[in-house]
Amino acid sequence: MEKVENIKKTNRLSEVLLNKKVKYAVGTVLLSGLGVAIPRIFHILGGAGAGATFLPMHICVLIAALTFGTISSTVVAGSSILFSFLLTGMPSFARLPYMLIELVIYGVLLSVFNKKINSYISLVITLVLGRILYAGILFSVVNILGLSSYGISVMESVKMGIPGIILQLLFVPILVKIINKGMNLKND
Repeated sequence: MEKVENIKKTNRLSEVLLNKKVKYAVGTVLLSGLGVAIPRIFHILGGAGAGATFLPMHICVLIAALTFGTISSTVVAGSSILFSFLLTGMPSFARLPYMLIELVIYGVLLSVFNKKINSYISLVITLVLGRILYAGILFSVVNILGLSSYGISVMESVKMGIPGIILQLLFVPILVKIINKGMNLKND
C-alpha cells in the first residue's frame, strides 16, 4: 500500500513538473537569479566596468524573451535589477530606472519580433531598434522632462558594449535552443 502511495505522489510531482506554466515560472525565477549572479561574477572577474562592457544582465532578459515571452522577460528585467541593486548596489540608484527601461524595451521587442521572425533575426532587430527607442526615451527624459541623464549616453554605451553585443549575438540563440530542448518547450 505504501508503494502505491509513493508511486501516486511521484506521478503527481512528474505531472506538475511537466506542466508548461510551472516550467515558465521556474525558468523565470532561475533567469532572475542568474540576472543577479552573472553580472556579479563579471564584476568580480573584470572589475566595475565589466557590466557596461559585457552586458551580462541583458543576456538573461534576452533569453527570457526568446524562451518564455514578454511577461517573463519583464519580470526578469525588473527583479534582476532590483535585487542586484539591493544586494550589490549595482546598478547605482540613479542608473536603476534607466536600465530598467532599457531592459524592458529589449524584452518586449524581442518577444514580439520572435513571434513573427526567427530568433536570430529578431535578436538583431531588437538590439538595433531597442537602442534607438532607448535613445529616444533618454532624449525625452533629459530634454522634455528636464531630468538628469546621469552621464548616460546611448552612443557611448554602444561603443563600450560591443563585446557584450557580440556575446549576445553568438550565445543567446544557442542557449535558448539548449534551454528549449532541455525543458521540452516549443522552439520558435
